[in-house]
Amino acid sequence: MKTLMQEDKIIDSVKNIHMIGIGGSGMCPLAEILHSKGYILTGSDNNMSDPLKRIMDLGIKVFMGHSADNIKDAELIVYSAAIAKDNPELVAAAQKGIPTLERSHLLGALTRRFNNVIGVAGTHGKTTTTSMITQILYLNKFDPTAVIGGKLPLINSNGLAGKSDLMVCEACEFVDTFLQMSPDIAVLLNIDNDHLDYFKTMDNLVESFTKFISMAKTVFYNGDDVLAVKAANGIENTVTFGFLKNNDYYADNIKPEKFGFSFDVFKNGEFLIDIDLNVPGYHNVLNALAAISVCDYLKVSPLGIKSALESFKGAGRRFEFLGEYGGFMLADDYAHHPTEIKATLTAAKALDYNRVIAVFQPFTFSRTALLLDDFIDALSIADKVILTPIMGSREQNSYGVTSQDIAKGLDDCICVETFEDVANTVIKFAKPGDLVISMGGGDIYKADYLIIEKLK
Repeated sequence: MKTLMQEDKIIDSVKNIHMIGIGGSGMCPLAEILHSKGYILTGSDNNMSDPLKRIMDLGIKVFMGHSADNIKDAELIVYSAAIAKDNPELVAAAQKGIPTLERSHLLGALTRRFNNVIGVAGTHGKTTTTSMITQILYLNKFDPTAVIGGKLPLINSNGLAGKSDLMVCEACEFVDTFLQMSPDIAVLLNIDNDHLDYFKTMDNLVESFTKFISMAKTVFYNGDDVLAVKAANGIENTVTFGFLKNNDYYADNIKPEKFGFSFDVFKNGEFLIDIDLNVPGYHNVLNALAAISVCDYLKVSPLGIKSALESFKGAGRRFEFLGEYGGFMLADDYAHHPTEIKATLTAAKALDYNRVIAVFQPFTFSRTALLLDDFIDALSIADKVILTPIMGSREQNSYGVTSQDIAKGLDDCICVETFEDVANTVIKFAKPGDLVISMGGGDIYKADYLIIEKLK
């Protein structure tokens, strides 16, 4: 077992834990794991969501809104990086001398309680790849614990509390939070220009990924990605995956099918397995290669990998088909960076639909301002674009940027103010045979519920 850090030891000495922002995608799975281990949990959040409903269904007491009264029985407070320092519950904890842990520190502490931790890092594809690995291990009876950034339909949750020493978790680079973890296996999918408000330069970003993967005993990385290759330079015990045939694992004979691509997987130049993937896009072939290479290393049988991966229909909010309404198909995706939007819309255009209508909620002012031209370029792939106001999340709009700045660069774009407006606009313009896909890192999926409700 790994050496516990001093701050980790508090988890062994407490029973009652309060989690601020418990419904967040990063907090929810940790709550499920702690709950399974017998901790008495409470939580608070401002917004009702599907993850929050799952938490409440477990019998965990959740307060809507933040108040000092919410923490009266807590021995430890856990909070996410998005929680402001003047949050009344954090302020009350400081006044009462109750210890606090930021979410990434809790995740780090949990990783030190497992002997075989798989940390999945990269700018894009973390949730899908973590979900794929989890599904393969789960269906092949490896009984993993998992922390996933989206819902895995197989388990109807983004957290899994297994009994083995295997743990699979997303490793997010935002403000270097993944450096709190202790991975045994590190997966590096790609490196792209995100979070530069924090990292400032691409060199700093690459260096952060190098620090993360250097903590692991074995590193799997995308041998086609120039910056991933740079980050892994000099690291020992590495395995590569990609489309190029000089990778340890590579895909060949790639062919488009109804829901994704079929392809052959080669390991060290020898045929390993054929896959008929049921999630669209070339980027998901790469995500699948990462999952296949890790699970092959963990001694999952090729047929076991094939069966589990071919039954994978995507993670929640990762090109998730919601159904056909009013003759058009409705889908939802977490894409919030231009590279992700481009990959999602390119995959959408390759499917058999008349038009692709993109509904996009920009996420954070800094990203929108810094990558404005890239957003315009990516969204131009769609036949029509509907934009909501920017969701600032943890930020103030010091950039003076608005969604209208994106709209100015697009040929067919409508800016709306509310999710009600989104629903009405979609219903007005979408025709039978179209694909309408909502995208964003915030709560744009709520607009889909309104569309469905209006068309039922």
